[in-house]
Amino acid sequence: MPQNRLSELLAQKQFIRFWLARLNGTTANQMLMVAVAWHMYDITSSPWDLGLVGLFQFVPALVMTLPAGHMADRVHRGRIFAACMFTQALMALLLVTATHEGFANRSLILGISVVLGLARAFQMPAQQALTPQLVPRELLQRAIALSSGGMEVAVIGGPALGGLLYVHGATTVYATCMALMLIACALTLSVRYDHQPSTASATWQTVFAGLGFVWRHKIILGATTLDLFAVLLGGATALLPIYARDILHTGPAGLGLLRAAPAVGALTMSMVLIRWPLQRWVGPKLMGAVAVFGLAMVVFGLSSHFGLSLLALAITGAADNVSVVTRSTLVQLETPDDMRGRVSAVNSIFIGASNQLGEFESGATAALMGPVGSVVFGGMGTLLVAALWFRLFPALARRDRMSEPMPGRADC
Repeated sequence: MPQNRLSELLAQKQFIRFWLARLNGTTANQMLMVAVAWHMYDITSSPWDLGLVGLFQFVPALVMTLPAGHMADRVHRGRIFAACMFTQALMALLLVTATHEGFANRSLILGISVVLGLARAFQMPAQQALTPQLVPRELLQRAIALSSGGMEVAVIGGPALGGLLYVHGATTVYATCMALMLIACALTLSVRYDHQPSTASATWQTVFAGLGFVWRHKIILGATTLDLFAVLLGGATALLPIYARDILHTGPAGLGLLRAAPAVGALTMSMVLIRWPLQRWVGPKLMGAVAVFGLAMVVFGLSSHFGLSLLALAITGAADNVSVVTRSTLVQLETPDDMRGRVSAVNSIFIGASNQLGEFESGATAALMGPVGSVVFGGMGTLLVAALWFRLFPALARRDRMSEPMPGRADC
């Protein structure tokens, strides 16, 4: 592998423009989520209404993701992403106006939450399917690692920046979000690539074709379901407040560090994978990373030392990032371009379901066996899943290189 691969990636101007667009857009998304939730609580002081904000975003996103994936295969993906950014910028402008004029209320925020959920439903498949069209195949793993690193920066910095700006008022946050989203929109519209739209007509069969494609292609099915069950069983985000207060005996600052630790680990691993991408035995390394994730969750579950807990969570983030980058690269390389939007939509559903259901699973098992039992049980379950997937998906377990051309498969 030539030593100048990183410089080659950075020279891909269209990709870098889109990467900057995603960085601005995701940062604004994270800031907006924090501000909208805080604003709702300021208005109603109701935990129930806080839950509704999330629900009103999640349900429309879940319902519309498959149709959005079909659109991402038929329509210019950059324009879809830009339209999603512009729609969210309009919602931020509406929140600025409503807050300044005094008509921001519960119903308005819930209605805006629905629009934000719909926009993100179309945003996710388009942005995932666009990246492979902006870089050569041999640079795709590095490109996905760089994208993952940028998103981790946004996930870490966005909420913190939103919280700091909220001190100066909700309108300050909303105006900043609007500006960042408009920048993301403009950057995306400047991206040029060869758009080859799918010729499939919009029928129920074509809309659901992504599900059938994933089911038939065991490499993709194995990689996506491995990540689904690992996050479903091994996640502990919902229980971190309990660990911070009752087990590790730290305060809100400690809770913030615990929540940030996986993102720091993931960001660090992204930088490693950009410099030294996986070259051989990617299937075993993917499953090994999931096993490390499960083992680190067991250590976190049993730990009563704050430093060890932070380290364990950072390791879970690093291991999860190996899984994310490897899975994303395999899925994109194994999928023909005219199917990438629909397959990315299926992938988005799996990610959303694992995150949402994983928090529910953590809470339910914690109610039955306590927080420590819940986390340890989930970590052991993740180890079991990694072992089972070796047997259930032998093609994935034996996968050597990222790119192994198959007869009849379309190139990027």
